[in-house]
Amino acid sequence: MLRLTLITFLCLWLTLASPTGVLGTAVNLDSLWRVWNDKTQPDTNRLKAMNKIAWDGYLFSQPDSAFYFAGLEYELAEATENKKWMANALHTQGTSYYFRGDYEQALEYHDKSLKINEETGDKKGMARTLYNIGIIYFNQGNYEKALEYYQDGLNNFEEIGYKYGMASSYINIGIIYSNQGNYEKTLEYYDKSLKINEELGDKKGIAASYNDIGLIYAGQSNHEQALEYYDKSLKINKEIVDKKGIAASYNNIGIIYYDQGNHDQALDYYDKSLKIDQETGNNMGMANTLNNIGLIYHKQGNHEQALDYYDKSLKINEEIGDKKRMANTLNNIGNIYKERYNFAKAIDYGSRALSLAKEIGAVKEIKEASAVLFNGYKKTGQPARALEMYELHIEMRDSLNSIENKEAAIKLTYQHTYEKEKEISEAKHQNQMILSAEREEWQQQISYIIGGALITVILIAFFIYNRLQVTHKQKKLITEQKQKAEEQNKIVLEQKQELMKQKKMLEEQNKDITDSIRYAKNIQKSLLPTDQSIQDLFKRQGIENLLTESFILFKPKDIVSGDFFWMQHYKNRVYFAACDCTGHGVPGAFMSMIGSSLLDQTVLEMGITQPNEIFSEVRKGLIETLKQTEETQKDGMDAVLLSWDKKNKLEFALAYNPLLLIRKGEIIEFKPDKQPVGFHMGQQKPFTHHELILEKEDTVYIFSDGYIDQFGGPKQRKFMLKNFKKLLLSIDDKTMDEQKTILKNTLAEWKGDTEQVDDILVMGVRF
Repeated sequence: MLRLTLITFLCLWLTLASPTGVLGTAVNLDSLWRVWNDKTQPDTNRLKAMNKIAWDGYLFSQPDSAFYFAGLEYELAEATENKKWMANALHTQGTSYYFRGDYEQALEYHDKSLKINEETGDKKGMARTLYNIGIIYFNQGNYEKALEYYQDGLNNFEEIGYKYGMASSYINIGIIYSNQGNYEKTLEYYDKSLKINEELGDKKGIAASYNDIGLIYAGQSNHEQALEYYDKSLKINKEIVDKKGIAASYNNIGIIYYDQGNHDQALDYYDKSLKIDQETGNNMGMANTLNNIGLIYHKQGNHEQALDYYDKSLKINEEIGDKKRMANTLNNIGNIYKERYNFAKAIDYGSRALSLAKEIGAVKEIKEASAVLFNGYKKTGQPARALEMYELHIEMRDSLNSIENKEAAIKLTYQHTYEKEKEISEAKHQNQMILSAEREEWQQQISYIIGGALITVILIAFFIYNRLQVTHKQKKLITEQKQKAEEQNKIVLEQKQELMKQKKMLEEQNKDITDSIRYAKNIQKSLLPTDQSIQDLFKRQGIENLLTESFILFKPKDIVSGDFFWMQHYKNRVYFAACDCTGHGVPGAFMSMIGSSLLDQTVLEMGITQPNEIFSEVRKGLIETLKQTEETQKDGMDAVLLSWDKKNKLEFALAYNPLLLIRKGEIIEFKPDKQPVGFHMGQQKPFTHHELILEKEDTVYIFSDGYIDQFGGPKQRKFMLKNFKKLLLSIDDKTMDEQKTILKNTLAEWKGDTEQVDDILVMGVRF
């Protein structure tokens, strides 16, 4: 997939994002450091100097260093109680996370900056932070949230009359409408931005507007108009020596030549763009252009050259964390290996692309990856997986086409309604013409009567006969129109009946499927322990006094679950585990039954008692059962397994999920091994053995990632592990039943109307 370069993000956003409002030209870092290190300077001067050091010196090339220097800025601002510059520093730190692809952290720091700006009433600071949050949501593909924040930022810019901000906001709102296919609205907002930039004499803004208008024409395959606007943008960027703008224009012109099949011209412009991006350290631009060059060599059949450029692009995207472009490039590499009949590698790259694309919900990339995998599985004799990928590909294709289909249906409906109204209108007009002619003819008859009785009688007879003929024709026309309308109504009725028939059939099929899944739920439920069954087990072993309280919070996303809780007693030890299998719903439930069965077999039949060794044996069993290899799907489970005896010795192993222990008002987190119980790329490593002696009132929590990954709250973010730990500490003095209720209510309040994203399992045990 070719990538068009949005000047808005490369230029205008960087202008607004800077707390000083405008990015300067090349700065002398030495002079800025002298100001910062001179403690006789006014605090505001030192803060401004450090801010420019972070932004102009490091943000775009070394964002982690910019974060550190912004931290120094924050410390001085906090010490001098300068809230404006505290907000500026937090804003810079949020931007550094954006450039590292960590959108969650970027949102967190921007939110902190926004709150301070709201406290101080700094409208301009509020506006630019709202603007940046909008950009983050745009890059995550959440266009509705992006539009909301852009509009809030625009309202603030308009309130203070800051026209530079207004112009940039209009551009980005236009980009949202462009992505939604509303080109009329897009051009309306681009025109608003262009007028303001021309009024201000802002050449950089004018160049950006020309570029973005060119993107619209390019999207509609109007290459001549697109080139005209790209050339206008390039001319201004050269005039003001805006290197990033020049590189973007070269890249976009190269894409036009590529679309026209002029590969030599396209390569020439890509090379120019790449050299400038390398000079300016623009990693996003370099990755973009390298991928586009790879596409040309790919098109020409020069696979080695194409792979070289794709690999370079992929490496940069991995460094900056751009998952969507990573998925795009992985798909391109997968296609090359497919064309070279190396289907194992095609499947590997396609799987990596699919995983990333699903993670961020990138529909186009999912569609491309499923096509690569369908072909690979088909050629390697894996019909079940090939069918699964084919169905996914069709689903994504239909999803992409659904908007166009809806628009076409609406257009067809309007056209049909118009045609019917037109027929009725023409019939009415014809009747009026007939009546008008009738009146004129009767007036003529009256005049003829005055002229002579004989002539009048003859004329009356003639006109009566004529009227009868006209009336007969009129009735015939009306009858034909009525019959035509009845036929159309009959067709509509038949189509409606057919739709109702199909709807009923689908409802019956859906009921059969749902009933089957509900039956599977009953089977799964019978295999899972409950709060009461845990207490009963300990009571039978005569150790109920040692385990006073426990709870299980279990909320499947669908009817059945991929999360499960397992418990057994063997040789004076009690084993319990919280497991999160690949997927949820029916596939996840199938995996959970396999996992539970393997745990029983490993402990009760094979007599393996140490948790890390149990994990290793279950991993071996999963790989053998599912016949997993490097070329197949990586099914498995993230899990925590505990073993406890009467001497209060706790042994445990952790696969991807941590264990939390609360002891005397403090929470201790035990880090997991970064590998699942199942197939894992690379060398299979032994699981780590942990053990500790429990003290009275110690509370242990094990859980899947469903609770902490749930989106919700006023900003629609994940709950996150740190908030989960704070919540557990805050309810440590409660009984375990009370804790379960609080956890359940907190989750419901946090989630609100948001859809549950995954199965949820939390277990707490107080010793």
